[in-house]
Amino acid sequence: MKWSIDADHAIKKVPFFVRKKVRQKVENYVKEKGKKSVELSDVDDLRKKFLSKGGMEKEIKGYEVATCFGGSTCPNSANSCAELAEEIEKIFKKADILGFLKKTVPADLKFHHEFKVSLSDCPNACSRVQIADIGIIGAAIPALSKETCLLCNACVEICNENAIRLDEKKVCPIINYDLCLMCGQCADTCPSKTIINQTKGFRVMLAGRLGRHPRLAMEIPGIKTHSQVIEIVKNCIKFYKKHSNNGTRFSNLLTSIDQIN
Repeated sequence: MKWSIDADHAIKKVPFFVRKKVRQKVENYVKEKGKKSVELSDVDDLRKKFLSKGGMEKEIKGYEVATCFGGSTCPNSANSCAELAEEIEKIFKKADILGFLKKTVPADLKFHHEFKVSLSDCPNACSRVQIADIGIIGAAIPALSKETCLLCNACVEICNENAIRLDEKKVCPIINYDLCLMCGQCADTCPSKTIINQTKGFRVMLAGRLGRHPRLAMEIPGIKTHSQVIEIVKNCIKFYKKHSNNGTRFSNLLTSIDQIN
């Protein structure tokens, strides 16, 4: 949908973590009015609607599952989170987080009450997984195959973490796993397939947040399978519903990843 310059400028002032949602709400609002373009007046009208008593609560669904702009066309994708995102959406819907919030929060619900899950196909983390209640990053663990290294230096040049060096005596790459972010780029760029993506999975991070007391999410050690991630998500929901009162965020409740069994 076409946006006027003034309307687009106004929407950019909305905090980034709800901007996508607000932009979609504005466009839906404009479509309902039978218009084909968004003007500043439309943004202002919806803002007043949101700020009125109970106005925002009508737009709350209790949770948010956000994904990056990756997908099959993204050259940086290490492992797709698309299927995970769909399944996690179903899990949260079944858990009726909205119903739980309505029972436990005495005041009007606002966007900050929502349980936020963010998924990214690579460690670039365009969807800002580090500040979500649950953050998931697609990962690919590199390994050496039996193919002879060409010493072309392609893997060294593409690694932004300086996690690879070439050993010319042994004619092979040396991977420093302490520095590796498991982005999969080295294997993708290796012409001889000396480096391959041995294992694909997901990194999982918990209890990140912005706000008055921001904190980066805590990462669970190791790479998780699809089924393991789903189990972690279910355990997080169970923990949240057991301990949250008056809208207390998951990130304020969880102080250690050991609390999630």
